[in-house]
Amino acid sequence: MKTKFYLYMVALTSTIITTGLIAQDSIEEITVTSSYVKHSDDEVNDPIHLLGEEDLETNSSQSLGETIDSLLGVSSADYGAAVGQPIIRGMSGSRVKVLNNGLVVRDMSGIGTDHLNEVDLNAIKQIEIVRGPLSLMYSNGAIGGIVNVVDDTIARENFADRDLRLGLETQSGNDGKVGQFSYKENLGSLNFTYAYKDGSFENYDIPMGAVIHSEEHEEGHEEDHDEDHDEDLDYLENSDYENQSHRLGLSTVGDWGHFGASFQDIESLYGIPFHGEEHEGHGGHDEDHGGEEEHDDDGEEERIFSTTDSQVFNLEGSYVFNNGSLNSMRYFYRNSDYSFTEQHEEEDHDDEDHDEDHDEHGHEEGPTLFSNDSDEFGLILDFGDDSLSQKLVLQNMNEDVSIIGAEAFMNPVDSTEKMIGYYVGTSLMGLDLHLGIRHDRLNRQGTVTHAHEEEHHDEDHDEDHDEEEEMESYDIDRNETSMALSIDSMLNENTTLTLGLASVKRAPSAVELFMNGEHLATGRFEVGDVTLESETSNNIDLRFDYESNGFFANATIFRNDVADYIYLRDETEEEHEMHAEDDHDGHEDHDDHDDHGGLILSNYMQKDAEFSGYELELGRSISLNDGSMTFSYGMDYVNAKFKDRTYVPRINPRRHILSMSYAKDSTNASLTLRNVKSQTKLSLNETPTESYNMLDLKLSQRIPIFYGDSEMVVTLFAKNLLDEAARNHSSFVKDEVPLPGRNIGLRFNMRF
Repeated sequence: MKTKFYLYMVALTSTIITTGLIAQDSIEEITVTSSYVKHSDDEVNDPIHLLGEEDLETNSSQSLGETIDSLLGVSSADYGAAVGQPIIRGMSGSRVKVLNNGLVVRDMSGIGTDHLNEVDLNAIKQIEIVRGPLSLMYSNGAIGGIVNVVDDTIARENFADRDLRLGLETQSGNDGKVGQFSYKENLGSLNFTYAYKDGSFENYDIPMGAVIHSEEHEEGHEEDHDEDHDEDLDYLENSDYENQSHRLGLSTVGDWGHFGASFQDIESLYGIPFHGEEHEGHGGHDEDHGGEEEHDDDGEEERIFSTTDSQVFNLEGSYVFNNGSLNSMRYFYRNSDYSFTEQHEEEDHDDEDHDEDHDEHGHEEGPTLFSNDSDEFGLILDFGDDSLSQKLVLQNMNEDVSIIGAEAFMNPVDSTEKMIGYYVGTSLMGLDLHLGIRHDRLNRQGTVTHAHEEEHHDEDHDEDHDEEEEMESYDIDRNETSMALSIDSMLNENTTLTLGLASVKRAPSAVELFMNGEHLATGRFEVGDVTLESETSNNIDLRFDYESNGFFANATIFRNDVADYIYLRDETEEEHEMHAEDDHDGHEDHDDHDDHGGLILSNYMQKDAEFSGYELELGRSISLNDGSMTFSYGMDYVNAKFKDRTYVPRINPRRHILSMSYAKDSTNASLTLRNVKSQTKLSLNETPTESYNMLDLKLSQRIPIFYGDSEMVVTLFAKNLLDEAARNHSSFVKDEVPLPGRNIGLRFNMRF
């Protein structure tokens, strides 16, 4: 553990001792922990998924996006095994917020599609997914929804018993090995928690020929590259992943409330399976760069990988008032220190001339460091009564983001966010009403570097071109007010109808404003726009739920009209050729900078968009051989168009999800088939994505061991049993980075 960890723990222990607080049983359990408005089990009729502890402990180790990918309305934008960024109803990026215990995870996933969501999925209680308008209740700008990963590292009620767990896992498709440990116990007046996980995964298997090389899309280039791809591999190079996490927490609980702190440290290392290079060109325009520059003279490729280090310190507490109109006060503080380093590694070469040539082409081998340092604190005041639930929320966040190194594409940005929100819930004339209003004030301070050339004349040269840089500073303020209303109606004892309405504002992210450089993960030269306006999403969501005698059904239709939707607009091939001709006209010795290194030029722009779609699920549970057999069928679909009737890029197609599960005593089995249709509704520069079937199997058996309530859960899982070549249309690198092939694994969880 690092020095900061010890300082935090000493401060925490001193605080607890000096306050002399005595732990007692307290506080009712809140099912939906991310909500500011309390719900009981019977009151949760919002469009929400809950993945419980039992489901999560029998899942294979995988990215956050892949963990929730089979849920209706939810998908993943993958970039290899380590990266799976959640998508909700076609919305991605900063429109979907990933939370840990109700607070936004301040990592670098919003900076690039090859950056992972830095969350620890070891020893967690549940994952909550909120879709649609009610996501406003949990985070600002969450037009699409939120994903909240919940653990009890800071316990809000005393642990009744000691809970010691050991876990081991192995996977065949990537030679994966995972070990994990967690411990919870009430030690006198303190609740103590500790969780540790160590995972290592090699390159993952793919069906033979699943990789589609970029040059295969370019006419007239197949012959030039046949020699490079004589032999397709049955694994994806540079798709390895290692991860290690520690999580420690202390808390004390009493009739007065609770107080506690936690420290989390996560370190990871993973390969980048695709890294677009400057010389790869756009639409076949790579005459000046060749196509082999990432290979050395011996045909060796360099390895590109990333390491991350995340340290998060949390303080949290509550105080219960015995009289007056204020019922309770909850407060929190979080400090996040996150770094992400991308590096190039290649074998030593004795040929100095080769090294010089390598440098002449402008290739940078030095590391690029991404960092995010943030502080966030808030206060939640509960002043409701038996008939009216009311809360006032105050939050403040400071965030410093910087990118330094060889491939830095954005200058440092400092952001502050201040929020005041009011949330109220009541029952009126048989209706459950929930209203949220929040006002956010955001400030982003950053700079944009502009390059230009100056001509110099001397005796030996007619013209010399020196590139100079000018830096322009910006201080951007946004004041946004958003509101959401949910109306739940029990039509009868079996049927519920829920209507959600919202008008949500989302201010442009730092990347959308200040991006200005080569983003090799997407194969583009991306340019932000400091004049971008905030998005305004007017959402409507209608949900129907029915359950009776083992039969269940739910259906949701939604529509989001997003004014000033921010998106990356790729230049056309004709525009690229025109710019290249203009930039090179009369400058034969030009170094291709203005040609953006052959990358696609993409600008962040705005245009009104409309997202509409539905989610449907039907199912039936029957008794079978003293157990319960459940069949279900689900379908989801998103249609996303701009107002000019062109398509929004990277929208996943329609899916059909069929599942069958059986549970009897200590045995559970499930079989799930996802039929993902082809996507032919394409935006500029997109290629079609073929349909595929993803068949997954899971078998679990609980076995008593040793004494008392101790048990071992043995789980056999199989992913992509059909070994299909599959790819997510939402991925920037779907052709070069297909989804994993068949993967069979075994997991042991022992609980004492």
